[in-house]
Amino acid sequence: MDRFKKTYVQGSLEVFEIWVDTETGVNYIFHRNGNVAGFTPLLDENGQPIVMPVTSL
Repeated sequence: MDRFKKTYVQGSLEVFEIWVDTETGVNYIFHRNGNVAGFTPLLDENGQPIVMPVTSL
């Protein structure tokens, strides 16, 4: 099983993707625009990582 699973994709030139760590359930956002990209955890309104149950993956 792969460690990360892509759960959402938006765009083609400017890309937004949501990835989930299948071991911890933490959600990450990946953004790419041209040759610049970033990957960071998604946070809730309290600054805590958004976590989904690993069993739902």
